[in-house]
Amino acid sequence: MKDVPNILWLEEIRKEDIISVGGKGASLGEMASIGLPVPKAFVVTAQAFRRFLVETGLEAKIFASYNKLDVEDNEALEKAAEGAKAMVLKAKMPATIRDEIKKAYKKISPDDLIVAVRSSATAEDLPDASFAGQQETYLNIKGEAALLTAVQKCWASLYGARAIYYRAKQGFDDHTVNIAVVVQQLVHSEKAGVMFTSHPITGEPKTIIEGSWGLGEAVVSGTVSPDNYVFDQRAEKVVDHFIANKKVEIIADGDNGTKVVDIAGARQDAQVLSDEEVTKLAMYGKIAEDHYGIPQDVEWGIVDKTIYILQSRPITTIGKKEAKGMPGQTSSGKIILKGQGAAPGIASGKVVIIRDVKDTGSVKEGDILVTRMTNPDMVPAMRKVAAIVTDEGGMTCHAAIVSRELGTPAVVGTKTATSVLKNGQLITVDGETGLIYDGAIAHAAPAKAAAAQGVAGHAPIITATSVKVNVSIPEAAQRAAATGADGVGLLRIEHLILGLNKTPGWFIANKKEEDFVVELHDGIKTVLDAFPGKPVWVRTLDAPTDEFRNMMGGENEPHEHNPMLGWRGIRRDLQSPDQFRLQVESFKRLWKEGYENLGIMFPMVSHPDQFIRAKEMMREAGVDVEKITLGIMIEIPSSAIMIEDFIRAGIKFASFGTNDLIQYTLAIDRNNENVADMYQPQHPAVLSLIHSAIQMCRAYDVECSICGQAGSDPKMAVWLVEHGISSISANIDAIAKIREAVARTEKRIVLEAARTKDAE
Repeated sequence: MKDVPNILWLEEIRKEDIISVGGKGASLGEMASIGLPVPKAFVVTAQAFRRFLVETGLEAKIFASYNKLDVEDNEALEKAAEGAKAMVLKAKMPATIRDEIKKAYKKISPDDLIVAVRSSATAEDLPDASFAGQQETYLNIKGEAALLTAVQKCWASLYGARAIYYRAKQGFDDHTVNIAVVVQQLVHSEKAGVMFTSHPITGEPKTIIEGSWGLGEAVVSGTVSPDNYVFDQRAEKVVDHFIANKKVEIIADGDNGTKVVDIAGARQDAQVLSDEEVTKLAMYGKIAEDHYGIPQDVEWGIVDKTIYILQSRPITTIGKKEAKGMPGQTSSGKIILKGQGAAPGIASGKVVIIRDVKDTGSVKEGDILVTRMTNPDMVPAMRKVAAIVTDEGGMTCHAAIVSRELGTPAVVGTKTATSVLKNGQLITVDGETGLIYDGAIAHAAPAKAAAAQGVAGHAPIITATSVKVNVSIPEAAQRAAATGADGVGLLRIEHLILGLNKTPGWFIANKKEEDFVVELHDGIKTVLDAFPGKPVWVRTLDAPTDEFRNMMGGENEPHEHNPMLGWRGIRRDLQSPDQFRLQVESFKRLWKEGYENLGIMFPMVSHPDQFIRAKEMMREAGVDVEKITLGIMIEIPSSAIMIEDFIRAGIKFASFGTNDLIQYTLAIDRNNENVADMYQPQHPAVLSLIHSAIQMCRAYDVECSICGQAGSDPKMAVWLVEHGISSISANIDAIAKIREAVARTEKRIVLEAARTKDAE
């Protein structure tokens, strides 16, 4: 922590720096590194915020102020939040931090540049949780004084009521959640909006773009119902568009802040984007999605025909969970309103019209929440209701995003719901078609009942190749299990440890070893419980030294020129027996409790001797190593080349970590902008290593899998099945398309074999 500066420039930042710059900051740095048009920016780091808390003496006071808070008690929640925010706002920013922010502001431009000041919490924009809207953004900020005030307001917003509530419900420890602040040149967008690089509900290869006049805040907040454009990636053309009536836009207001102004005349109904602009935006979106390996939610702006990419985060809602309402189509009924279906499902209930967040106390379980547009303060109420209806907004507004995450049917952009509907009125909401019916009308049979009746089309896709899922945090376990995956091909425990914000060495030095073991045990157990009877492969600790260095206990971590090639994975565990012992103790307890489906996977193994030594250390710790499932990651070319020696040493499975294998085979640092375009997942040398290792594993009947990013690419999945891989482990959002690609490939192979036999 001591070594991370108060200021980091965009050019210095990569996605691995999320612990220091938060989700927004890491994403911006990553996008800039791959050549996307990102406005210049710097980040006030999370470590600067932590120093602010420590040096002002606020840290203990803030946490004590709501330590035993019941977040379901709205009044108590609001009181605790206001108290915590007031403490942050009243505290004097340390001179060192203040001076460095001012210096960076002058460096970005000698004149008083107009900037956007955006909160970037270190737990936001993770693949399995969307923290969108939980902290504040301040636009059109000019001058040092206004900038410093905006930064401190961003810090304070970490303790807003909605932020505290959301973290509590998502299981995030407030003590470990920090906040960075992005200071970025403000793009005075003539038109702006949001883009989903794949369909946000189905995951289809269709880019959904929503746009309106002025700054993008109008679209994100739901202030305006935007134009909607659909670009089909397969046909490579615009296939649909809806031109909305756009009554207002958000623009800069003098030297500080923004204002909402009316749009005059024909411009209200004018088309915001040309087909050429839609196509170019979709291209940028595809670049971002291909780079991250997962569909993205991208904010964009256009000034004088120049496109700027302002933000990108993972879409967390594709196939997220079954909707609260009943699936299927409604029967005939009187349609009283129509809007845009934003979150699928059908639900009936009584209308509760919310005109102000203060009215949310009247919301009861099963109600239909009707409002002009939701905001993050309404999330507690949104969790209770059966469905949500808004006057304004589109597929990318707050109501749509949160509803999809909650699995709550939603219809947005109805224009008149708050005036047409009445409190207490019984209605039915169809979140797929966007239709709202009078009264409670019949639904089709639930999916499970239909399946029980033998309805065709509901049977799961069965494949000979196991399709498993990658999991990073326990909170994602249920969502991962809901995909129907055949197990977990990679559970990364470093995310459990990094979330504690303390290194294993800290727990050892402070005689808190039991706390570490329990935390690790409980996190892994959550995932095991979600996959009863299915294999769950847990990878031992693989955190690079630069990640440890930012945590308590990391002050003496070595400084490595390239930590990815340094002291990490099994090589570190073998030299840090106490660190390894704590992990093994967690595994031992789980095996003792009957979790025989737990397998352990060693990362960064380059020689069979390392596997043998790790196995021996487990034996010395009291593990019956002959009765458990031990395997290795194939990340280093030497492990692929020597796979037969590893098999003879006793591995029971091997899994390709393609992200590292590609880098180490080609000598390409994919985070280095000078060579990133040379990073080729399907380079002949990489494919040759994978092919030969698969064949050797098949010869010895050892399960061979893949858990790297390439496993989430359907094209790569086809190649892997053709070459005989035993299993594929993909990201949560990619499971459906990977299973489909695997099944299609297996059928083709069987069909071709049958035809060949017939020809003979």
